Amino acid sequence: MPTTVSKTRAMLVDEARQLFARIGVENTTMNDIAQASQKGRRTLYTYFKSKNEIYLAVIESELESLYNMLLDVASKDMPADEKLLLFIYTRLDTIKELVFRNGTLKATFFRDIWQVEKVRKNYDIRETDIIEGILNDGMNQGLFDMPDPRLTAVVLHHAFKGLEVPYIRGTMGITPSDYAERRGNVMNLIFHGIKK
Repeated sequence: MPTTVSKTRAMLVDEARQLFARIGVENTTMNDIAQASQKGRRTLYTYFKSKNEIYLAVIESELESLYNMLLDVASKDMPADEKLLLFIYTRLDTIKELVFRNGTLKATFFRDIWQVEKVRKNYDIRETDIIEGILNDGMNQGLFDMPDPRLTAVVLHHAFKGLEVPYIRGTMGITPSDYAERRGNVMNLIFHGIKK
């Protein structure tokens, strides 16, 4: 059961996320967050030294939400090849939804991508672990064959990360009506590569 301290911190992070999404990170002050959370500035400063620290906590919170969704996918009882494809699309769709749900935070996300990357470092390791688990399951099921599942997981993770911005911006040329065909193409590329 969460402690009062973690409940208060989580509530402050959620209030900040809502303000950042509605009026932008630059336009939000520590005082705005304190007022919106109905906590005093002293309480706010007990948990966070600056607005930037709260912004990073918002990103961490959103990444934790994504991680939990991906864990749910990884725990499904299904063949590993189908699970990997579900993982890819769940990941991309969830990241897109998180960025758009956060309104004006979207612009800050793209502008401060290096700061976001710093926060993502530990998350990326945990996500790569999930991918490696799916690959190992696939090898145990006789669906996959690879000499180094960890390296393959790292490469796939970076490929998925590379698709994020074009997917969010809608510049991949994929429309909802293309999904079924494109899913097949993605599956073919991942499972069969480009070699004839």
